[in-house]
Amino acid sequence: PEGDFCPLCTLPIPLRLDEHSALNICCMKRVCRGCDLAARKRGMEDCPFCRSPRPAGDADELAMIQARVAKKDPVAINLLGGQCFYGRLGLQKDSRKAVEVWTEAAELGSVEALYNLGLAHERGEGVKQDMAEGAEFYKKAAMQGHVKSRNNLGCLEGQQGNFNRAVRHFLISAKMGNKNSLEIIQKIFMAGHATKEQYAQALK
Repeated sequence: PEGDFCPLCTLPIPLRLDEHSALNICCMKRVCRGCDLAARKRGMEDCPFCRSPRPAGDADELAMIQARVAKKDPVAINLLGGQCFYGRLGLQKDSRKAVEVWTEAAELGSVEALYNLGLAHERGEGVKQDMAEGAEFYKKAAMQGHVKSRNNLGCLEGQQGNFNRAVRHFLISAKMGNKNSLEIIQKIFMAGHATKEQYAQALK
């Protein structure tokens, strides 16, 4: 996905994204840690992408998010859903509202929102629990390159005893850098549900 590349140096951002990059609330651009650090070394404390001042506190941050939401920015709408879900930035904790917001973000093209909707349906948070519906959201996100969604599809298949299908999902997410998928393939192999060839493929 486009969001996996730094908009400044244009290099791919390694997984996990939250460890190797920072999301700038002002413009909703995710900048890699290297570019962010380089900007700070030059004395730039503002956003390295759009040069806007960083938020001064929760109220300022929420205002920046809502400004982007008003412009129908799917990244901002997905982020607002997360704040509703966890009750952050002074918002009341409301999982149902979060699902509504994530649904809007997904309709506008947010892959991360599809993943969040998958989690919500799988766990029954803010919506009636529906594993099949959760899997559908994961599939939509995985088809667009969302690694954690691909990993979760493998987990759901494994829970149903479909180890061959589960391994296929885990192989894809492991090749995309998901360490958790690699560890799960190792466990499946040790339990006798994956071939030596599949395990070797995951290690490549």
